[in-house]
Amino acid sequence: MERDRKRSDDTESGFSRAGRLAIMFWTMAKIGCFTFGGGWSIIGQIQIEFVEKRKWMTEEEIIDFMSLAKSFPGIMIINMSVLCGYAMEGAPGALAAAFGLAAPAVAAIGLVTYFYDSLKSNLYVEKVLNGVRCVVIPIILQASWKLKDKSLTGTISCLLLAVSFGVCAFTDVSKPLVMTAGALLGLWVWRGGKSHGAA
Repeated sequence: MERDRKRSDDTESGFSRAGRLAIMFWTMAKIGCFTFGGGWSIIGQIQIEFVEKRKWMTEEEIIDFMSLAKSFPGIMIINMSVLCGYAMEGAPGALAAAFGLAAPAVAAIGLVTYFYDSLKSNLYVEKVLNGVRCVVIPIILQASWKLKDKSLTGTISCLLLAVSFGVCAFTDVSKPLVMTAGALLGLWVWRGGKSHGAA
């Protein structure tokens, strides 16, 4: 973790810790302004901001944090922001990232609640939301495509992808159960490879 915070110091050299926390807050707030579609679009935006633009994190870390965020109780996108913020600046970074991500949603919900009576049956609002939902899918697919090289590292991982997709898409099996099974299979495969390598 110290290594991660050191990398943050190098990336944002010249800024005090308060300055880096402010950057973290506003970066996550910008992402939070466009987090639609159940939150999965945040993965693509974090990948662009944290990996490509700012070099704060690696694609492997994004994938690991995404897996953890989905596994933990609570809202996935908040979990993801907390993990990313903590990796960069410890507990203050986790708070800055979480509050930054949540701030636009809280403001939007407050505004919509205030004008709810006039918005609930507005045809134009409904059409806008329909359009937003449509463009979320390509954002998610783009993020998945960019992260595939770090996730699909062999025949077994591709097979696990296919099987887990089939289970999630065509059965009512609990998603946490699928993830737990994937974690156990990954541990089994890793241990098998480790034993084979030791032999």
